[in-house]
Amino acid sequence: MELSHSLTLNEHALAKLPDPQKPVFVVEWLTYLSKVLVAAQKSDIKECQELLYSQLMKQIHECPGPPMRKLIARCLATLFTVGDTYKLFECINKLNDVLRSKDDSPSFLPTKLAAGACLGMMFEKLGRLMGRSYEETVQILVRCLKNAESLYRITIMSTLEKLCIGMGSAAGPFQKDIYKAAKSCLTDRSMPVRRAAAKCLIQMIPHAPFLHTTELESTCSLCFRAMDGSNYQVRCALASLVGSLLAVTQQPPKLPNHMPTKAEKPKMCTLNEAMNILANGFQRTNVSSVGVIKPGNSSLPSREVRVGVSHAYVSFVNALGTPWLERNLAIFLNHVFELVCCGKSLGSTHVEAVYARKCVGFILHSTIGKMLGEKAQRGACKELILVMKKHMQSVSKEKDEAASGITNPHVQVCALLELGTLIASLGTCANTLLSDASLDLLELINTLIISTTPAAAVRYASAWCLCCIGKAVPSQLIILIDSCVEKLEKVGSSSPEAVSGFACGISALVSASQSTPLGIPHTRGKLLFNVAEELLRSANQNPRLSLPRTHGGWLLIGSIMTLGLPVVKSLLPRMMLLWRNSFPRSVKELDSEKARGDAFTWQVTLEGRSGALSAMHSFVLHCPQLAAEADTTRRILVPIESALGMLTNIQNVVKSYSQHLKASAAMVRLRLNQVLSLLPPRCFEASFTHLLRLLVSEFTLSENPANTTTSLLRPLCHATNPIILGSWLQDMDHRHVEDQLQSNSASGSSAIEHDPSCLFMPLPDGESTPGALPLGVSVVDSAVELFGHVFPHCSPKHKGQLMDHFLECLKQAKAQRQEAITINIFAGLLLALKNLADSKTPLPNEDVCKGIVALIRNTLTHGNTLIRCAAGEALGRLAQVIGDAKFVAEMAQESFEKLRCARDVASRTGHSLALGALHHYVGGMGSSQHLNTSVSILLALANDITSPVVQVWALHALSLIADSGGPMFRGFVEPTLSSCLKLLLSVSPAHVDVHHCIGKVLSGLITTIGPELQGDTSSLNAVRWSFLCACAVMQESEDALVEAEATSCLQQLHMFAPRYVNLTSLVPSLCWNLTSKHLLLRKAAVSCLRQLAQREAKEVCAYAAVLSNQDRENSE
Repeated sequence: MELSHSLTLNEHALAKLPDPQKPVFVVEWLTYLSKVLVAAQKSDIKECQELLYSQLMKQIHECPGPPMRKLIARCLATLFTVGDTYKLFECINKLNDVLRSKDDSPSFLPTKLAAGACLGMMFEKLGRLMGRSYEETVQILVRCLKNAESLYRITIMSTLEKLCIGMGSAAGPFQKDIYKAAKSCLTDRSMPVRRAAAKCLIQMIPHAPFLHTTELESTCSLCFRAMDGSNYQVRCALASLVGSLLAVTQQPPKLPNHMPTKAEKPKMCTLNEAMNILANGFQRTNVSSVGVIKPGNSSLPSREVRVGVSHAYVSFVNALGTPWLERNLAIFLNHVFELVCCGKSLGSTHVEAVYARKCVGFILHSTIGKMLGEKAQRGACKELILVMKKHMQSVSKEKDEAASGITNPHVQVCALLELGTLIASLGTCANTLLSDASLDLLELINTLIISTTPAAAVRYASAWCLCCIGKAVPSQLIILIDSCVEKLEKVGSSSPEAVSGFACGISALVSASQSTPLGIPHTRGKLLFNVAEELLRSANQNPRLSLPRTHGGWLLIGSIMTLGLPVVKSLLPRMMLLWRNSFPRSVKELDSEKARGDAFTWQVTLEGRSGALSAMHSFVLHCPQLAAEADTTRRILVPIESALGMLTNIQNVVKSYSQHLKASAAMVRLRLNQVLSLLPPRCFEASFTHLLRLLVSEFTLSENPANTTTSLLRPLCHATNPIILGSWLQDMDHRHVEDQLQSNSASGSSAIEHDPSCLFMPLPDGESTPGALPLGVSVVDSAVELFGHVFPHCSPKHKGQLMDHFLECLKQAKAQRQEAITINIFAGLLLALKNLADSKTPLPNEDVCKGIVALIRNTLTHGNTLIRCAAGEALGRLAQVIGDAKFVAEMAQESFEKLRCARDVASRTGHSLALGALHHYVGGMGSSQHLNTSVSILLALANDITSPVVQVWALHALSLIADSGGPMFRGFVEPTLSSCLKLLLSVSPAHVDVHHCIGKVLSGLITTIGPELQGDTSSLNAVRWSFLCACAVMQESEDALVEAEATSCLQQLHMFAPRYVNLTSLVPSLCWNLTSKHLLLRKAAVSCLRQLAQREAKEVCAYAAVLSNQDRENSE
């Protein structure tokens, strides 16, 4: 390392190194040079500038990899910036000659890419010092673009982007050519090319007026087309382009020394026209920005387009800034709510409407929720209230329900949820909103809570808004509860909507007491229980009120359970009586029920029983000590067994009444599964036979014609599997809107109307508003969870029968249905194996093991990535449960053989993960005899540059082995590290997943070596140097995921070898990352800074202070 730290390249030392180490040495030299040149004076480099120039130009022709190309470009541009420029135009001509070359061989491509990177960096840093050379460069690049391969197209776009930055308006004569080239790349089949083209156009915006005038609509329309089928990075880049373009129309840049005449001055579009362009993308209708319908297809957009346009709205407002948003708040909010008024953006299904609502919620939360201060947020609350009042008035003026929007509750739902979130964040400052007589907020919510709209979503959202008011202003909590109780008793005898609405409101307010310092008096809980009891008792007095009273009564009781042991204990005898009376007490009573009653009677009955089970679920969840008492458990099981008996005997009743009872029966199954999942399986062992039959029927879709899949499989896979599944977005700020694009997952379709109990249940982690998945998905999820809970306690006979049944179900199912059933089965199987391992329960016999292995073997090479990943995970879990070295050897040998002969991607990826999972779950000691073969095969696959997908899976498997190998993996650190460095220096940055996985492998290697890193032997010096070099390369990545991994690795290195980590450069970069727009980077920076501050607080403060002073000087 020391020999590489010189101003010129030490060619003598380089020649002595073995070939694999030479690129690393050159990268280290270039990294050092890039730091030294910035601080150097002209006199410092005068003597060696010519040698340095020739060495850098020579490196361009040495087939450099992506990091080396970037460093060469930076050094060359800095050299001409700091030193003499007498060879500048000679350099430009040489680089242009490289680009002009007709050599299209793969071996010459890295040289062309390096030349393009150098020209781009020189244009960016030197700007107009480059003279008119840009003319020739642009012509060459545009001409090459037609026949270039994807990597070259990315470089061309990147070079043109930097040219636009450096040359500015001077490149005006060629801006149209650049624009045409970028337009053609916006819809390129390669996603990185699309992203590069979007970034190029963003840099053109300040200097190319035609972009935001004559070409505005066509460019935005092209961006919307490019969003279709795009990935996350492309959507963000395109959204930034559209947002920036439209923002410029409202705040046009002032070009220096140019006063346009009237003839030159183009017409700028108005704010309404600009936002209509975005609305057209969201709704994807062929409408111009002035609202004129154009001929053509007016179909609904793909979800990618809708999500991309949502990002564009946020980018548009961010570009205009907070002052603009405060001035135009009313216009902006009214426009955004129009998106969910239009039927074209809501689609033909309820799930599509929920997705559209999620997008609108994301736009609102990302703008008024994050950009505004406290005073402006209060103003936003007022505007939201006015929007709701305006919408209500427009509804009441129309006689025709369809025209008036009564069937479209989505505006009110979005407004109420955002209003609730804002009020909760304002805290006691929200008191001014309640006391403002002109707003009349509480009266508005009370009106909405008893709304006659058929959709329950408005009532639930109103109840949630009341809950947020109770949390923000605790002094109002009791007043609000008493007010709702009074109104319930006053109008509840005549209005079904009032009963349902105020019951929801009280339930939500009761749950809010858990978030306040003092809660509510215990006596209030008992009074509310009396109200609930009265509702249930009077439910059969008026058929019109039967359903809402039954529903409201049990909802109230469920919320009272959240008050905990002190309140609930005294109410337990009365609750037990209610639960017992809600279910048939014998088979004879059930048979008599089946013989009488119509669809409505059954609907009320099932509603009451699902409500009783919901209250029971809340009781077991919130009062675990009370529920764990033997007598309480015994008494709870009586109605549970009755419910189970009912569900096994009413299939014919449900079928005979078709759709009327389908949802009600499904809700009973959901509630039963939820309760049983919280109880010890030994309590209901006697009911396993009937229960397992119901559960297996649920997730093998025996009675379900739809291909419903569970949402649990992704989170059940190992924590690092999101890399290969592409679901790492869970750690991003945009998760709430991007979730809807995940395949085989319903995680983006949760909504408040799917389950009223979410009003009083705890909010999931990371969520600010309540919601539940669609009923069909929730039932399958609950069945999968309960199956995993029960399976370890089943008899060997039942376990064997279950595996045989699963194999038979998969054999009979075809195509998509088979895929859905496979996903559900593996989710249940993974949960079961996890619980078996946690409880250290062995599998009873070989037949069960053979059945599970048969399931895994059939799916380890499945075409679906998620299923393939689940199969590999299941194999590792199974090996952990069995704990037999012979089984591990057999499975590993099978994968070895497959990997040696298989050439298809599915087989190579599936068996790579199988090896990784086996080692990970069995541990280094349990699989040491196979470690050498596994690592050698996986390293070979990781170096297969022809298939980035195989590389990703192989590297992921290596990271699993390195994480769990411990001292057994120590002998493989050097070859693995060497391969990682080689890949970092050669794999294109476009393959982000490969770089991310390399980071995970490096993290595992650092952990393996541990405190040894402090050693001073030559081998440890080399390893430490390699780690630092790898981290430096990853820090230079433009991708947040890779940079976060680099930060994590440096944090680990600092833990084991603190004196070798350079805080001078690390602390400033971490401080910059604290303001990154990427949540991953912010988290990594905070975590690393926290560790550094614990050990070297003085140095961290000093370096941070230097950075702060520099920022202050720059701002002045």
